[in-house]
Amino acid sequence: DYHKKQNALRALQKKALDKNPDEFYFKMIRAELQDGVHIIKQPKDEVTPEQVKLMRTQDIKYVEMKRVAEAKKIERLKSELHLLDAEGKNPNKHMFFFDTKKEVQEFDIATHLDTVPELIDRVYNRPTIATLQKETLKGATDPAHLKKLAQQRKNQYDLLKQRIEREKAMFVIAQKIQTRKDLLDKTHKVKVKKETTNGPAIYKFKFQRKR
Repeated sequence: DYHKKQNALRALQKKALDKNPDEFYFKMIRAELQDGVHIIKQPKDEVTPEQVKLMRTQDIKYVEMKRVAEAKKIERLKSELHLLDAEGKNPNKHMFFFDTKKEVQEFDIATHLDTVPELIDRVYNRPTIATLQKETLKGATDPAHLKKLAQQRKNQYDLLKQRIEREKAMFVIAQKIQTRKDLLDKTHKVKVKKETTNGPAIYKFKFQRKR
């Protein structure tokens, strides 16, 4: 290993002695040392402001297309689920009005809704006593099957929540791209609000009369 390193050093010394002092290559002006590390400067892309605007416009169109597709999927999921007792959803309020305190004290919600007490907490599929007496019980009754259906519904709501968050994120991205595109104009502007993870920066542009 020692002799191998010595041979490499001699080869480099010979190469340095044989080098033409007038020789020029572009890495001479593109390279520099930073903290002892050899760094080569990457050339900047030559892009005109009009080309940048066009690229930003294409980016906005692509993000907006994906956002609209996500919104359609959200509407389809909502129509399938009907937002039935979604976890994390604000509970619905069903208010009853009475004229006297006596009516409030004697009030029985099961009797008022004409159903059995076991179905009071349901916000959907709450048949009346008359319906229960006339119609035969339909649907799944096995506890294991009911548990499986509940898990499937929960998974659908989790998917709906993810899609809603993704659609909101795409909307924010589209706004930020549009803001960067607007900043390419040479109109005088003042930053009113800094950019955040949930929204783009807000600028106030000087009014210019269009010709």
